[in-house]
Amino acid sequence: MRSGRLLRIAAGAVLVLGLVLPVLAGLGQSLAAAFGHFPALGARGPDLSAWRALLAEPGLARAAALSLWTGLAATLLSLGVALGAVAALQGGPGLGRAGRMLAPVLAAPHAAMAIGLAFVLAPSGWIARGLAPLLGWDRPPDVATVGDPLGLALILGLAVKELPFLLAMAVAGLGQIPVAAHMAAGRSLGYGRAAIWLRILLPQLWPLIRLPVLVVLAFSVSVVDMAQILGPSTPPTLSVLVARLFSDPDPRAILPASAGGIMQLVLTGVAAALVLGGARLAGLRTRAALRRGRRMAGADRALGLPLALLAGLAGLAALALAAILLWSVTFAWRWPDPFPARLSAGAWQDAGRWGATALGTLGIAAACAAMALAAAVAWLEGADRLGRPQGDRWMTAALYLPLLLPQLSFLIGLAGMTLSLPLPPLAAVIWGHWLFVLPYVFIALAGPWRALDPRLARSAAALGAGPARRLWRVKLPVLAAPLALAAAIGFAVSVAQYLPTLLLGGGRIATLTTEAVALASGADRRVAAVHAVLQAALPWAGFLAALSLPALLHRNRRALRGAA
Repeated sequence: MRSGRLLRIAAGAVLVLGLVLPVLAGLGQSLAAAFGHFPALGARGPDLSAWRALLAEPGLARAAALSLWTGLAATLLSLGVALGAVAALQGGPGLGRAGRMLAPVLAAPHAAMAIGLAFVLAPSGWIARGLAPLLGWDRPPDVATVGDPLGLALILGLAVKELPFLLAMAVAGLGQIPVAAHMAAGRSLGYGRAAIWLRILLPQLWPLIRLPVLVVLAFSVSVVDMAQILGPSTPPTLSVLVARLFSDPDPRAILPASAGGIMQLVLTGVAAALVLGGARLAGLRTRAALRRGRRMAGADRALGLPLALLAGLAGLAALALAAILLWSVTFAWRWPDPFPARLSAGAWQDAGRWGATALGTLGIAAACAAMALAAAVAWLEGADRLGRPQGDRWMTAALYLPLLLPQLSFLIGLAGMTLSLPLPPLAAVIWGHWLFVLPYVFIALAGPWRALDPRLARSAAALGAGPARRLWRVKLPVLAAPLALAAAIGFAVSVAQYLPTLLLGGGRIATLTTEAVALASGADRRVAAVHAVLQAALPWAGFLAALSLPALLHRNRRALRGAA
C-alpha cells in the first residue's frame, strides 16, 4: 500500500508539474500578454494595445470566420461519414476492413497528408492531369483548387485525416452498447437500420465519443500546418495569422500574437458550444420523433451516401500517399502526363539535407514516447496498488486539457516564459511534444491495463512475489503488445507535432514536420516529397514494429516450450 501511494504521488507530481501547471501557466501568460503585461519586454499592463494591434491586422474578421467555418465543416463532415459508415457496416466484416484500410491514414502525420493532397488537388495535380485529355486542357486550369478562398481544400484535408480517428472512436464506443439487442428490439417494432441508429443507438453513443469529437474540433479550428499548406492565404485562417505574428522579427509582436491566441481560445469555445448545442437540439427532436412513432420508411437507402463518401475520402488519401512517394523519385514530370517521364533517386541521395533532421525527429519522438509510457505505467500501477483500478476523474480531465485547448492559446505563453528560463531549446521541444504525447499514450494503455485479469497478479502474490516483481515479471510481459502499441502511438504523435517545435524551439530545432511545412510552398516538389515520405515512414515503422511484437513473443514462447 505504501509503495502504491508513493508511486501514485510521484506520477501525480509529474503530471501536475509537467503537464497541468505548464498548460495553465502558459494560458495565464498568454492572457497577461494579451492585456499588455510582459515584464521581459518592458511591457507593464494592463492595457489594450495588444488588442488594438491585433484588430488592425488586415482581414482579421474573415480569418476568424474561416477558422470557425473550416473547423466546424471538417469536424461535422468526418463525424457524419464515420457514424454513417458504422451504421451501414455494423454487424458485418466491412467495418473491420474499413478500419484496416484507413490505418495508414491514421498513422500518417497531418503535414505529410496535406502535402500529398496538395500534389493531387492542385491545378497541375494528379486529378487535373487525369481530366486534361478528356476536357482538352493544354495547360493547368486557372482555378484555385488549393488555397481556395472558402477553405474547401483545407476542409477536405482535415476530413480525410480525422475520419479514421473518429471511426475508431465510434467502433470503440459501440463495444459498450448492446447493439445486437437494440437492433433486434427496434426491428420487432418496425424500425429500419437507419431509424434504429438515429433514434436508439446514436443517443447512447454520443456521450461516449463526445470528448474525442471535441478534441478533433479544437484541432480543426486551430490547425496551423495543414492550413499553411491547403488553406487560403489572403487572408489565412486565424491560427496561421497568429503564428505569423509570433514569428515577426519584432519581439513585441508576441503581445498581439498572445491576444490572437486568446481569440483562438474564444473561437474554439464558440465552435464547441455550437456542436454541443446542436447535439442537444438533435436529442430533443429525436425524443419527440420517438413519441410520435415515426418509422422513417426508406431512410435505409440514405446509408449509401456515407459509404460512398468513405470510399471517396479513402481513395483520395491513397492518392495523396502515392503522390508523395512518386514525387520523391521523380526526375521530370511534365504537364499533362499522368506519370513521370523519368524517375530518379537524386532527391534521396542528398542525405546531408534530410539525414540529420530525420535522426533528430527520431530521437525527440523516441524520448517523448518513452517518458510518456513510463508516466502512464507509473500512474496505472499506483492505482492498482491502492485498489483503485479505475483511476481518478481528475486524471482524465488533466490529460484532455492540452487536447481540448487550442495549442496557440497556451504555447505562445509557454514560449514567452522560456525566454527567462535556462531551458535548452531541445529540452523545451521534447517537453512541448510530451504535453501532447502523454494523453494519447495513457488513453491507449488504460483500457488494456484495466482489462488485465487480476488473478494473474494475485497468483504471483500468493507465490511470494512483491509488487515490483509482479509488475516486471507478470504485468509488463503480458501487456507487452499494448505497451508497444501505446509507444508507437506516442511516437507518431510526436513526429506530427508542428507548433510545439516551432514556438518552443525558437526556430533552432528542425524536425521533419517543420521542414516539410516550410518546403511545401517551395518550387522543388521532390525535396518536399522526400521530407513528407520520411515523416510518414517513421510512424509507419513504429506501428509495424508494435504490431509484429505479438508474433515475435508467440514464437519465443513456442521455442521455450520446445526447449523444456
